[in-house]
Amino acid sequence: MKRDGDRIKESEMRISITDFLASFNKNMPKGFPLVTPALLKKFQDAHPMLFKDGNVTWSLDQHRKKLIDWLPRNLEIHQK
Repeated sequence: MKRDGDRIKESEMRISITDFLASFNKNMPKGFPLVTPALLKKFQDAHPMLFKDGNVTWSLDQHRKKLIDWLPRNLEIHQK
């Protein structure tokens, strides 16, 4: 039996871009911009160190806050 300290928290789990997109958009406050696959790809291209060794999986713990900070500055550029 695993102890709580041995379990991976849901926010730390590695998930697909599709699962990250759904979770991110579902849990954002009303009025905050939602992300699209194209925006996530642009974020990924802008932050290659977050995706080392060709790792294309996402985690809410590692990527969510950085994406929240990045999104407002890059949303206008993407929508032009």
